[in-house]
Amino acid sequence: MYIPQHFQEIDKDRIRGVMQAAPLACVVAHTEMGLIANHLPLLASRSGTIIGHVALNNDMHRLIADGQEVLTIFRGEDAYISPNFYPSKPEHHKHVPTWNYQVVHVYGAITFQHDEQTKRAAVGLLTRDHERRVHGKNGWRMTDAPADYLEAMLSNIVALRIEVRRILAKSKLSQNREERDYLGAVAGLRATGHEALSQAMEDRLADAK
Repeated sequence: MYIPQHFQEIDKDRIRGVMQAAPLACVVAHTEMGLIANHLPLLASRSGTIIGHVALNNDMHRLIADGQEVLTIFRGEDAYISPNFYPSKPEHHKHVPTWNYQVVHVYGAITFQHDEQTKRAAVGLLTRDHERRVHGKNGWRMTDAPADYLEAMLSNIVALRIEVRRILAKSKLSQNREERDYLGAVAGLRATGHEALSQAMEDRLADAK
């Protein structure tokens, strides 16, 4: 990934924030069939491990060898930036359209687990995280489902774990603009319905002061 220095993201909390806010990641790997890519909800732990699961019928776990390096892409918020957002534009018109976005590339060794205990743990951690976001303390629990039904569902998945080796992160958030144009981009994004991205830019500016 091309990362100019002023767009390189090194703040661990911001990187984790992107991964948590965009859990549907794309796992890319080279196989005997060529490049394959799968979009999977994943959960990153603070220990440097990513967990998830795939369908048993998904050939991903047969095509990728245990221990093989994969690229996992967490794509955060993105939006078009119009030159009209910049207050300085009427003064010299030396602006062109661009795109703001946040993305995290994670490189690591993947392994697949077929035992029920590991699969149950992966599903439990993933659903607990997302149910808490949606329903708080009233979220769905695995014990809500009939035991035989849940066992049948678990038999149709394969758990996966990625041991993180390297992370490249990029936050292209108008850091190369003067403050008034930066704030103009924030206001423009908010006006066009991109609240999360505009808030990320506001937070970054506040942290820098």
